[in-house]
Amino acid sequence: MAIKSKTTESVSRLRSRLQILIPSAVVLVGVTVSAFYADLQQQRLGREAARNTVEEDLGLIRTKLEANINADVKLLQGMVAVIGTEPYVTQERFRALSTQLLSVPSQIRDVAAAPNLITSFVYPFENNKSYIGHWVLPPPHNEEAVRQLREEGRTIIGGPLPLKDGSMGLIITLPVQMINDHGNRAFWGALAGVVGLDRLYDDSGLRAPDLALSVAITEDSDITGHPTVIYGEGHVLSADPVTMMVDLGTEQWAISAVPKGGWHAASRPDIRIRGMIVAMSTLIAGSVIWVALLMSERQRNYAALRQREEQLTAISHRLGLALEASRIGIWELDFASGEITWDDRMYQLYDVSPDVPASYDIWKSHVHPEDLKLSDEALAQAIEQNTLYETQFRIIRNSGELSHIRAVGIISRDQQGRIRVLGVNWDVSADISLQEDLREAQRKTEQQNMALESARQRMEHNSLHDALTGLPNRRFIDQKLAALPRDPDRQDLTVLHLDLDRFKEINDTLGHGAGDAILRHVADELTASVDAEDFVARIGGDEFVVVSTRSLGPDEAALLGERLIAAINQPILYDGHECRVGASIGIATQPEAPIPAEQLLVNADIALYEAKRRGRNRVEPFNDNLRARTINTKHTADAILRSLADEEFIAWFQPQFDARTLEINGVEALARWQHPQKGILAPNAFLEIAENLNVVAQIDASILDQALHQLSRWQAEGLGINHVSVNISAQRLFEDRLLDHLANLAVKPGSLSFELLESISFDDKADAVAASLERIRTHGIAIEIDDFGTGYASILSLIKLSPSRLKIDRQLVAPIVTNPAQRRLISSIVDIGRSFGIGIVAEGVETMEHAAILRDLGCQTLQGYALARPMSADGFIDFARAHALQREDLWQRSA
Repeated sequence: MAIKSKTTESVSRLRSRLQILIPSAVVLVGVTVSAFYADLQQQRLGREAARNTVEEDLGLIRTKLEANINADVKLLQGMVAVIGTEPYVTQERFRALSTQLLSVPSQIRDVAAAPNLITSFVYPFENNKSYIGHWVLPPPHNEEAVRQLREEGRTIIGGPLPLKDGSMGLIITLPVQMINDHGNRAFWGALAGVVGLDRLYDDSGLRAPDLALSVAITEDSDITGHPTVIYGEGHVLSADPVTMMVDLGTEQWAISAVPKGGWHAASRPDIRIRGMIVAMSTLIAGSVIWVALLMSERQRNYAALRQREEQLTAISHRLGLALEASRIGIWELDFASGEITWDDRMYQLYDVSPDVPASYDIWKSHVHPEDLKLSDEALAQAIEQNTLYETQFRIIRNSGELSHIRAVGIISRDQQGRIRVLGVNWDVSADISLQEDLREAQRKTEQQNMALESARQRMEHNSLHDALTGLPNRRFIDQKLAALPRDPDRQDLTVLHLDLDRFKEINDTLGHGAGDAILRHVADELTASVDAEDFVARIGGDEFVVVSTRSLGPDEAALLGERLIAAINQPILYDGHECRVGASIGIATQPEAPIPAEQLLVNADIALYEAKRRGRNRVEPFNDNLRARTINTKHTADAILRSLADEEFIAWFQPQFDARTLEINGVEALARWQHPQKGILAPNAFLEIAENLNVVAQIDASILDQALHQLSRWQAEGLGINHVSVNISAQRLFEDRLLDHLANLAVKPGSLSFELLESISFDDKADAVAASLERIRTHGIAIEIDDFGTGYASILSLIKLSPSRLKIDRQLVAPIVTNPAQRRLISSIVDIGRSFGIGIVAEGVETMEHAAILRDLGCQTLQGYALARPMSADGFIDFARAHALQREDLWQRSA
């Protein structure tokens, strides 16, 4: 029984202990799991706090990047507006515009303008002149980019691309629209600005020495399909970075960042907080165990109590460490007595020695005077309304450092109504500094935007006015004409288009300063000579327009034009020289059937060119004859361009004969137009218009190819003709493409000659002509002077040019039959040619009597209708075959 009793007691004691130990073990497991979960939460919160900080810093950098790029685009848009009004901008004007643009702080380092997307103007010139003539769009300049630029007017941002100095840059390309002669908007080309990436990164804060981030910028690669790193290091992309998109208009960059040292360093768990968690877990676990032990063994209360006190002391110490880690100071105020209690962290926050008792006066002495009243009022209001006490103020530490403190307190009242406030303080200086930095960045951005807007307004004004004279420019007058009321019954609109005569001579002889003085003088005279309601503008280099909305008849308009010419003719003194210019004026008046004001300007321009054609310094009104001539010229110009594409400019051939044997010793190839409706036309029907279209060189090139082809035919036919001469224009003479073309031809030396008109004026540019001819001679091509005796060539220029032959003009040949003096002149020319070893060709041989006289005077070669007219390629071959049989008969008839 004793044994059974002991066994029962042991079992009971074991059951009792198990009843205590099992719940205690469950609680301990729960506490441990809770502590582990709390630690994981603390790590997660630390990571989130680190990501929030990175997002704030990265957002500021992204904002600066986009703001800087948008600011650069706005600057270029201002310059686009100017070029749109000055489509015939010069390099000097472009340099002035670029200098003004680059004077505004930005990241733009280079500027280029590209009419029809071919780079023609660059600035700075020396650093970028190699780009002239190249495609303006950066690679890859595909058709889609061209379409977006030309049709949609979109801004294209390309890059990053390597620059000549080894750095990288972005190319910002903007479309430029201009107002054409019909008043419509037309695509002019593009303006490109080069943004230096180094400066962009610096201005956007990417390279700030105090930046606590590792940053990488990427763009999607069209080749690999994967992001390509364009700034920073690639390892950032694999470190779970914070990523934001930077909008560049046509492209997007991805900017990614992680803290320097990685997320682990930025969100490393605080050991002290972990200690606090452990302490709290221990407290909870100890409490459970303490209760369990109290219930099971009350006799050991005193020992258990001492043990708990020791544990509580340890927990209190850990709690203090946790508060220290959180940098939060705790304070308590007895409102009735004014007694204040601070913990150690409060003394540290206020930079006060712990030996000094805390008091209101100590606190007051450290609070910034401007914030003291607001803080006291906030406390009084919280006590009065029994609400949470919240305020923020500045304190001045003993070292003079200014800190921002956030204070929060809870109001409580005891049973006797005594008011106590328990609160915390913590330092929020870093948050305030970040907010101030953001506000400052926003302020600077707003200032920059205001400066850009002011610059845009100035550039807009400059784009509407001539910088030299202050008069409105072409863009302004287009807008004014477009704004006039379109009243079908209104006929009181007159446009006078002026162009200065002799202005170029003054510019060339006295310099641009004199030219500028003349332009200002003309502007002043025009303004003074018209009525107040009339409108004066400068629309070109030496072109002005006067628009009158008064009712002027044809005679009144003509008198106004004469008055303007008289005013312009007044001389001015410049640097001791009397400068005088004239003016040609075209007048267009609204007809009975009103036409758009823009068309009046076109009509006045047509009348102006008629005035210049009829002698200059005169007034010419627009009329139906001028309209018909203009329409005919346009139709002819259109037909010429179509015929060039359809290869309807063909070569005809006129043989040249040996003066003594009358054998064919050469052939001249002549240009003819095989008009679809009018048949074969000579050059006098199309040459002047072709010169204005700048297509004479194309016609020359076509005739040259046809002539060489026919020369090969003659040689294959065995006609014994081994030489052909081709006319070449001055325009063609200085083309590099001519030399490239000749290099691809297999020309036998002596088989081809180029005939140059003496009217080219060799004396003015003899050195340049001689150099060009020397390059031509290296290809085995001889040089002849055509129409000699009617142009400007001097003996000195003949020596420099060293032609192989001179062709005496038909005007000198025609009178020799009846005029002995004319025969002596021909003889002198022959003697000059013989002295320099130059052959003589006489053209315009109309009779066999002419042929005999010229032969006796010493001319070696004859050409004219008496011997043969110009003929088609096939007709010439037939003629050459029959010529040998007819040669003796011709001489018999001449005898």
